[in-house]
This record gives sequence, C-alpha cells and structure tokens, in this order.
Amino acid sequence: MYRDGEKRILLLVASLASFLVPYTVSSLNVALPAISASFDIDAVMLGWVTSAYLLTAAICIVPFGKLADMYGRKRFFILGNVLFAIGSLLAAIAWSGPVIITARVIQALGGAMVFSTSIAIVSLVFPPGERGRAIGIITATVYAGLSLGPFIGGVLTYNIGWPAIFLVNIPLAILVIVLTVLYIPGEWTETTERHFDLTGVALYSLTLFGCIYGLTLLPSRPGIFWILLGLVALGLFIWWEQRVAAPLIEIALFRKRPAFLYSNIAALINYAMVFAVGFLLSLYLQYNRSIDPQTTGLILIAQPVVQMIVSPFAGHLSDRIEPRVLATAGMATTTAGLGILMFLSPGTPLLVIIGGQVILGLGYGLFSSPNTNAIMSSVEVRYLGLASSMVSTMRAIGQMLSLAIAMLVFSAVIGSVPITPGVYPGLQQSVNIAFMIFFALGLVGIVASYARGTDRLAS
Repeated sequence: MYRDGEKRILLLVASLASFLVPYTVSSLNVALPAISASFDIDAVMLGWVTSAYLLTAAICIVPFGKLADMYGRKRFFILGNVLFAIGSLLAAIAWSGPVIITARVIQALGGAMVFSTSIAIVSLVFPPGERGRAIGIITATVYAGLSLGPFIGGVLTYNIGWPAIFLVNIPLAILVIVLTVLYIPGEWTETTERHFDLTGVALYSLTLFGCIYGLTLLPSRPGIFWILLGLVALGLFIWWEQRVAAPLIEIALFRKRPAFLYSNIAALINYAMVFAVGFLLSLYLQYNRSIDPQTTGLILIAQPVVQMIVSPFAGHLSDRIEPRVLATAGMATTTAGLGILMFLSPGTPLLVIIGGQVILGLGYGLFSSPNTNAIMSSVEVRYLGLASSMVSTMRAIGQMLSLAIAMLVFSAVIGSVPITPGVYPGLQQSVNIAFMIFFALGLVGIVASYARGTDRLAS
C-alpha cells in the first residue's frame, strides 16, 4: 500500500512528464511553416520532422517497457527525461533538416522510455477504484500540453523563433528528474527474468518500420516493397512470440482478453483519425487562409482545451460506468466532428472551424481515459507493464498512421515540392481528402470500440 502523499507526488511527476511530449508535438504543428522556410524543405520532408519522432517511439515503447520491467521503471523513467532534454537542445540548435530530424529521434527514445513506464507505475500504485481518476488526470495533462502547445508555440515562433519551442522543454525535464530522484522512493520491477527477446524486437521493429515507412512512399514500388516486407515480418513475429520462452509480447493475451484486443484496436483507430488534424489545420490556416502563427495557435487551442476539461470527468466516470459505453460515445462524437471539417474551403467561417474542433475535443476526451482504463483493467497485475506499453504504442502507431495518410495524400496530390502559392489549391484538396479518410476510419472505430465487451481483471 502507498500513502496518499506518495501517490500525489508520483501522480504529479508522471503528469509533468506526460505534458512535455504532447506540448512539443502540438507546438511544432504551428511552427512547421517556419521550420520549412528555415531549411527550405518540401511538405513531405516537413512531415518527417514529426513522423521521425512517432515512428521511433512506436518501435521503442514496447521493448523499453520490457526492459523497464526487468531493470526498473524508475530508472528508465529518469533516463527517458534525460534523453528528451538532450534531444530538445539539439533540435534548438539544428542547422539543417536532417539534423532536426535526428534530434527528434533522440527525443523519441526518451519519450518512449517515459510513456512505457509512467502509466504502468500509476496503474500499479492506484487500485482499480482509483485508477480511472488517476489516468484521467494524466490524460488531462497530456491534453494540457496539446492545449498550451499551439498557443505557446505560436507566440514563441512569432516573437522569438521556432527554436524556443524546444528550449522550453529543458527546464521542465530537469524539474521532473529532480523531483523523481528526491521524492520518489524505491524502484519498480516485475520480474527477475533477464532474458531479452532480441529476435522478437528485430521482427517487431521491422514490422512497424516496413508498414509505416512504406505507407509514406506509396504509390511507388519501394512503398509496396516495404509494406510487404513489414507484413512478412509481422507473420514471423507472431510465429516466433508463440514459441519463445520469454516473449516480447504475450500474444495469447490478445486472444484470451477480447476487451484488451478491441480496446487497443479502438485506440489505434482513434489516434489515426484525429492526430493529423492539427497538422492539416495548421497548414490550411497559414497557407490557404494567410493567418499568422500566433493567431493559428489560438484557433487550434479549441480542441485540446475541451479534451483537457472532459478527460478527468470521463476517467472518473469509467470507474463506475462501463468504459465501452463512454468510449464508443466518444468515438461517435469525434467522427461527427471530422464530418464537419471535411467540408473546409478557403471561405469557411472560423467559428465553424472552432466548432468542429470543440466537437472533436469532446469526443476525444470521452474516449481516451475510459479506453485506457479498460485496457489497464483487463489484464492481471503482472501484465500492467505490457498493457502500459501497448497504450503508448497504439498512440504512437496511430499518430504515425495519421501523418502517413496525410503525407500520402500530399504526395499524390501536390508531390514533393515546396509549398508555394501555386500549390495552395492542391493543398486545400489534400486537406479535404485526408479528412474524408479520417471520417471513414471513425465509422470503423465505432464498431471496434463497441465490440470489446466487458473484461475487468486487474486489482
């Protein structure tokens, strides 16, 4: 048992760490045109400033979660914040597109360590009757990062320059490290097993890299090749994991726990259909509507503010109301918001754009905390590390897929060219097509969310 004071400090530290990554991602959405101008990079490479982070995080979260279970979650949590601070410093002083993308990879390694441990630690310390509320608070801080990111990023980019976005991360990361070292006692390990499934990690990494990177190259032949290679690696990964003594991922868990399987699928779809919204709206507002970064940040703040307000209440309710009901209602509401945004035009009133974001935020807030609670509560305590890693992995993969879809549309409609006034009509068309695809994904997500059933086990 943990004392209330220890719980509060741990929740504070986990929340601060959970703020950093979404703040950076959302603030970068506003700064992307300025970064493009600094390094003279095209729309597809510009997408990799965000995608490099997400792809690296998606690959690393599960392996890091496994290593944290073996060698200590607190240790990995601290190291993750150190790497995130180093990556932020390198990004701030970057002198070219490849350098800033490299810095984002370093940030991703740190972010993967943080997100593979934070939810697991909180789920271990807070019992099921309190877990939904705690997860709701952490989710709210994620949305606080998303909320403040566009505003802070817009102000910093407009008045100082985009490198300031990364510099803000460094003192926050240092604060998290100091609080963790001084006020979080002990260490959390779940196993004395020291065997690490390197073959599984290699196949898992190849699966994600092949499928996601291949999507960004479509419809070219290399894109098809990478996707096929990723699918072959997936088949080999599943075959291997069912035979190795200490697997990277317990495949049987997905088969035996329908709530775990469908909740993860629902999370993947939810992030895939929502994450690129900020990226697309930022380009649309600044290019097609000629709105400055600071004002764009203020407009984009609507969605995450609503998410931040709704999420703690939804998480608290999920301790009492079946998460499937809340999450499915959230998925349906999010889909309705996308239905509004897919009709954007150069003359769409700003109030309509803000209204669509409010609906998206309401749906996202209703979905995320209950869905995470459903995942964490559908497995035994010994699988909390894996469940936490899967929550973060589904988020990272979904976000990467969302951007991959947007980048694929950009490649098909406007190609790999710098964004100039001549391609603005193609950019508008790309935004509309992407929102149509996300709306269709939402319809699938509603079914997946409701199909999960009820399966609460962890205690």
